[in-house]
Amino acid sequence: MGHFLSKVITDLPERPRAILVVSGHWEEPRFTVHRGEQPELLYDYGGFPAHTYELEWPAPGAPEIASRVAELLDDAGFPAALEDKRGWGHGVFIPLKVAVPDADIPTVQLSLRRDLDAAVHVAAGRALAPLRDEGVLIVGSGMSFHNMAARDGRVQRIADEFDAALTHAVESEPSVRDAKLTAWREFPHARTAHPREEHLLPLMVAAGAGGEDRGTRIFRDHVIGWTVSAYRFG
Repeated sequence: MGHFLSKVITDLPERPRAILVVSGHWEEPRFTVHRGEQPELLYDYGGFPAHTYELEWPAPGAPEIASRVAELLDDAGFPAALEDKRGWGHGVFIPLKVAVPDADIPTVQLSLRRDLDAAVHVAAGRALAPLRDEGVLIVGSGMSFHNMAARDGRVQRIADEFDAALTHAVESEPSVRDAKLTAWREFPHARTAHPREEHLLPLMVAAGAGGEDRGTRIFRDHVIGWTVSAYRFG
């Protein structure tokens, strides 16, 4: 997984001028965009070794892009809030510390909407699609399988079956992809894979932003007894 993340930026056709991260670790009553200029890290986890609370990733924010994100959401009927106090949560700085080790790409963070409505998050992604033509990489930071109560390998077969269904949906024709994804609860073992769907919804936003670009699985591995996959659109 670390090797995959280390190549995420270099494998793109061109280096993005900014990154928008939709994190499964931030929920608000309405979509909220962080517009801080130099956010600190928010160590929003517990029980880890001391050095994990001393990590650094000093990427600059991008207030002007944050405002653009809020504008696009507002125009699509999703009133968005802006705030500048929250730091980078680990849904941002952990993967990007590997993907962008020099912390030299301006970054913006977008919350989930607390109702966790899959169709809403796909539609929000569609609203954000213009950012792609403006040099902004849209990253859904979550996990394709996320059940913290099952980390001992006993759900490996279940995880494989859920992953196959999820991948089939992502790689379907764009005209039907979004409908398949919003019906994710019908996938085999859906609620075992995601007892709560906050880690899956960042994918919904990325898929919505994918527009007519076909989704492709670009990573698959077995991690702590789960099958996890990553996808790219375009």
